Formats: sequence, structure tokens, C-alpha cells
Amino acid sequence: MAQQVRGVIAPGRGEPVRIETIIVPDPGPGEAVVRIQACGVCHTDLHYRQGGINDEFPFLLGHEAAGTVESVGDSVTDVAPGDFVILNWRAVCGQCRACRRGRPWYCFDTHNARQKMTLADGTELSPALGIGAFADKTLVAAGQCTKVDPAARPEVAGLLGCGVMAGLGAAINTGNVGRGDSVAVIGCGGVGAAAVLGARLAGAATIIAIDLDERKLDTARKLGATHTVAARDTDVVTAVQDLTGGFGADVVIDAVGVPETYRQAFYARDLAGTVVLVGVPTPDMTLELPLLDVFGRGGALKSSWYGDCLPSRDFPMLIDLYLQGRLDLDAFVSETIALDQVEDAFTKMHHGDVLRSVVVL
Repeated sequence: MAQQVRGVIAPGRGEPVRIETIIVPDPGPGEAVVRIQACGVCHTDLHYRQGGINDEFPFLLGHEAAGTVESVGDSVTDVAPGDFVILNWRAVCGQCRACRRGRPWYCFDTHNARQKMTLADGTELSPALGIGAFADKTLVAAGQCTKVDPAARPEVAGLLGCGVMAGLGAAINTGNVGRGDSVAVIGCGGVGAAAVLGARLAGAATIIAIDLDERKLDTARKLGATHTVAARDTDVVTAVQDLTGGFGADVVIDAVGVPETYRQAFYARDLAGTVVLVGVPTPDMTLELPLLDVFGRGGALKSSWYGDCLPSRDFPMLIDLYLQGRLDLDAFVSETIALDQVEDAFTKMHHGDVLRSVVVL
């Protein structure tokens, strides 16, 4: 039987969010209903609210979440009612050319729940990233649920569902940072700070955090940055070269995603070094680089989709490291808030006042 729950919707482009009654249907084949325990306020949700993703309003916001499976539909075998899960927005299909080649983190046919959640009047909702977790309960594809150790705090575990995983994965998976490497991270918000932490976890010897905001640089130092660069007052490329013997970093991670920072990343890497783009550009952005420089500097220019993660592999492993005290995910939770404080959290995030506000239900 369908359930009525509270949910935060974005009704139209640029309009303030509001709490509405949401109708959550019973799970169909391959689907699950999850009772949400915590959900981070991610910049992607603000993009949805502003109309920067698409115009499929109204949106049910929230996607960086953890909770407990309440019920499952037919043919679901990987999770069961009562399981503590992290939600992900890339449920792999297992059948596409990437999956068949043993590279499911590149899955080209990820999927969401087939049924639609609605408002009380029947208006269909577009769940953010196929999740919609600023709600008491949500309907997702069962493949979007990854079972992890329930000893983890929900407000911490949920952050692996998007931003923290994107940053950790950009360093560990996409950048393939190794022991003794030098790494520079441009932009130290939630994703960039997680990239710093990932570089430290991978054993990088030199970790250079770069940002305009001194508060973010302070956080990066706590998470493992060995050096910081105040980008407002310094030439970023020269600073990175000076800190790496004049050569540039082995891996440079652009967690901003604008042409200026990408060019900085390109020229701040060592010969045969790697650039990883994990910051998301807007559709109107273009980039021009001398093709001879692209050829002459060698190395690799990579984009990182969701940190190239495989949730079934990465989420349980990272939660285990957190529970062992080896991965400081608590540092990312700036504050916990109620469901009706999401709009205020967007303002704080826009001004750089928080790494993550987390809704606790």
C-alpha cells in the first residue's frame, strides 16, 4: 500500500524549497523502499533547485543518504528489509559493454526505480539523481542500495553516497595515487577535501591543497595536506612547481571544474603526470589548450565519474576503514539539521560556511 511521507521539493527554477506530502508506492520488481536516516546537503541539489541540471520540475531533492531498507519488490536478492544501506546514484546494469568487459564502474546503462513518487495531487516528481532522499522514505532501484556495517553513524555513512566518494575516488581510483606520489588538489570544498583525504590514504608524500578560502585550507591541513596554496594571492602553477622540486605534481585533481582551474591543473602537473577532472563544468564552458602542449607533456587527462567507484566494492571497504579509525569521515559533518532547514543549508553552502550540512530524520 502506498505511503504518505514528508519530502523537500524544488517547485520551480530558483524558487525556495518547501516540505510537501509525498506519495511513495510499494516497491515493484527490482525496487526497494528505504527509510532515510540521514542525507547530506550536496551542491548538486542546489543545481537542481536552480534549474542547472534540467527543467523536469518539481524535483524531490536529496541523494547523499543512508537508511534502512523497509521493503523490497520481487526478484530483489542483494538486500532485505532491515539492512542498513548507503544509497548510490549509479546502479550498474551488469549487461552493458562496460560491465561485460569487467569495468562496471563505467556502466553505461545505470538505472533507477521504474515507478514514480508523486505529490498528493498526483503530480509526478523527479528524484534528484534518481534518489530523492530529503524525505522520510524514498523509492529506489534495489541496485542503488549498498549494504554496509550498521555500526557506522548514518550522517557519516550517507556522505559516501556522493561528494566524499567522488573526492576519495578521484584520488584513489581515477588518479591512481600511489605511495610517495605528489598530489595537488585545486578546490577544497567537500569533494576536494575528500580528495586530499584520499591522497593521504593512498600514501602520497606531498599533498598540496589549493583554494581561495583560508577556512577550506585549514580543513585540508587537518585532513592530511602537507602544504597549502592561497590561490587568491599566488600563481598556482608556480607554487605547485616550487613545492615539487620545480617539476609539478604527479597527480593534479581539479575539484572546481572551470576552464581556469583546468588549465592550472594541466600546467601544474609533472611531465607524464595525470590530471583528474572531478569538478562538474556547466554546459556553456569551453577549453582551449595548445595541442602541442597536450602532446609534449604526455601523461593522462582523465574525468572522474562518481570517483570511478563501484559501490558494492568501495562503500563497505571505506566504512570498515572509518570504523577502524583510519578514515576521518566525521570531519566532513559541519552540522546536523532538520528537514525544514534545507533552504538555510543551501545559503551556508553557497557562502562556504560548511563542508556538509546533514539532514537527520
